[in-house]
Amino acid sequence: MWSLAAPLALLLLPLPLLVRYFWRSGGAGQGGDALVVPAGIGARLARGGSGTGGIGGGVLLPSLAWIALVLALAGPQKLVPNLAAPVSGRELVLALDLSGSMVREDFEIDGKTVSRIDAVRHVATRFVKGRTGDRVALVLFGSTAYFGTPQTWDVNAVARAIDEATIGISGRATAISEALGLAMKRLVPSPATSKVIVLLSDGVNNAGPVRPRDAARLAASHGIRIHTIAMGPKELDENTINRDAVDTATLAAIAELSGGETFRVRTTEDLERVATAIDRLETDEDDGPAADLHREYWAWPAGSGLAALVAILLGNAGLISLPRTSAARSGASLRPRGDPA
Repeated sequence: MWSLAAPLALLLLPLPLLVRYFWRSGGAGQGGDALVVPAGIGARLARGGSGTGGIGGGVLLPSLAWIALVLALAGPQKLVPNLAAPVSGRELVLALDLSGSMVREDFEIDGKTVSRIDAVRHVATRFVKGRTGDRVALVLFGSTAYFGTPQTWDVNAVARAIDEATIGISGRATAISEALGLAMKRLVPSPATSKVIVLLSDGVNNAGPVRPRDAARLAASHGIRIHTIAMGPKELDENTINRDAVDTATLAAIAELSGGETFRVRTTEDLERVATAIDRLETDEDDGPAADLHREYWAWPAGSGLAALVAILLGNAGLISLPRTSAARSGASLRPRGDPA
């Protein structure tokens, strides 16, 4: 269905006629006054030059240009149906560890040694960009936790926030429980059919008064699943304190207590396992309601109007020759200054 975005703009169509009428009624066309122009221009006009000799005697081409530009201003548009993006029914919070150990270059992706934060960016951005249809939020944590992005459908914005994450901005410790608590604060009141936290850490919880297992039990009581991703290449040994190790046992317990799964991510292939696990969650998949969108067509009349104006300007400059009517060829209504009557 065709329509106009601003139909009142069509009221401008008779404006040139009104200007012409009031100009004449003011005496410009009564013979009492004369338009004084330089001799060269007056002679050209008197000879029916291109300034008055456009198509239709200098009326049709400007009229077409005016009509086209007013039509463009009115905004012609056509209503077309468009299916909305798939809606998964999931609320997902990605919690990323930005503790000081993330600067260590002991992680491998595709055969290359990289720092842990670079590995996080590589893995997490790809993961988030694949979550079209989910409502995603980003929690960043070190000694404290804060929201990097609020809950949003714009997964590309979340991916950019992950790329811009900086180590040390939230402290250099690892407050896993606080990150889970902050994520749950947003997820608990949500009416979503599926609520998920994806926790990515490379260390051991060493900040905050709450134990990670207790946070996982609280999440389970609210129907929130937690998937954990262990990023460190070394695992914590019960008999040895290793500052570079990841506490895989605690991360696995968090996932088990909340009904989620735990993963060890060393390569991009491991990432596919994470995405597959998220997609296996029970969701209420739907394509969502169709959205009627207006396709704009104002550029076509605008282009036509501008082309007509260019033709008029080129004609006035004598660069192109436009046909003239008999009225224009016979014109003697204007006399150049200094010419005899």
